[in-house]
Amino acid sequence: MNGPRLFTAMVTPYDGDLAVDYRRAAELAGRLVEQGSDGLVVSGTTGEGPVLSTEEKLRLAESVLAAAGDRATVIASTGSNSTPATVELTRQMEAAGVHGVMVVTPYYNKPSQEGLYRHFAEAVAATRLPLMLYNVPGRTGVNLLPATVGRLAGLGNVRWLKEASGNLDQVTEAVQAVAGQGVDVLSGDDSLTLPILAVGGRGVVSVAAHLAGRQIRAMLDAYQAGRVAEAAAIHRRLYPLFRGIFMTTNPVPVKAALALSGFDPGPPRLPLVEATEAEREALRAILAGVEES
Repeated sequence: MNGPRLFTAMVTPYDGDLAVDYRRAAELAGRLVEQGSDGLVVSGTTGEGPVLSTEEKLRLAESVLAAAGDRATVIASTGSNSTPATVELTRQMEAAGVHGVMVVTPYYNKPSQEGLYRHFAEAVAATRLPLMLYNVPGRTGVNLLPATVGRLAGLGNVRWLKEASGNLDQVTEAVQAVAGQGVDVLSGDDSLTLPILAVGGRGVVSVAAHLAGRQIRAMLDAYQAGRVAEAAAIHRRLYPLFRGIFMTTNPVPVKAALALSGFDPGPPRLPLVEATEAEREALRAILAGVEES
């Protein structure tokens, strides 16, 4: 199946007043594409979507589209714990010209599997765009089960599943549930990308690609070409980075690591706070190790 294999879940850059820096966002989008990303996700978890206004989300998507939309698939996160709000933002993003939307499982409400199915079905019905299902139970408190994913795959424009359950058995069952239905299963955890490829996944929605995009692309390409030992060696070299950028709540570490690497995206907005000095020191050591490998 053709299509993007390395999506980067973009951070949202802010200026000194914590206003969205759209120029820096466009610069970051171009940088990520040059380093191997063929897909970009804006205003998701890593992009601090919950603290962005609708106007900011739309303008951010438009800025990234203008900078990289001819070179990468631009996906906008439109999901929330309100089905009508999800539907409305999905329609607005389609009008803005994005290439697809990502819809997360509703957080806090803790719907049943039937509720999840109906929520996603409403979003699917609201757009002609390809849709990415996003399962991240550690953030939302609810788990989108493979059987429900299989039902949703039959609706037509479900194109991707971003799986961040951390459960390889569940990922395997999800791959089986969507077999033959045109859905790519993507890792939602950098450290599990290679194992997920091994059970039938196709790529990753990466945070680490902000810092090691070329190496992650090389790992994906090596695995696809059958050079499994080479892919595994890259995975092992990057493993400290994969773990380190989640030493505290995402995107706090990756924003700090980007600043250390020379591209300062500004701090996160409250209720998240900047990395501590101890965390920055740990990240500095991890980045030095990646550069040496």
